Amino acid sequence: MDASKKYKKSQLALRNGQDKEEIWVALHGIIYDVSDSRLWKNGKHYEHWAGQDLTDELADAPHTESVFEKFKQVGILED
Repeated sequence: MDASKKYKKSQLALRNGQDKEEIWVALHGIIYDVSDSRLWKNGKHYEHWAGQDLTDELADAPHTESVFEKFKQVGILED
């Protein structure tokens, strides 16, 4: 994994579980691969969609950001 690899929001958006095989989400500027999670099947997790930055939505989640520690970091989200 090259966690220093940078991706634009448009590149992240393609990893939404529909357009490409990978299912990615971002949190605090770090992109995580959630493809293997059964909870992200087809790019949807409850009312959240993959391929985007979920930082602002985390406050509404029933879990903390520590849940992302089990997922592989694939890069950094460019501004």
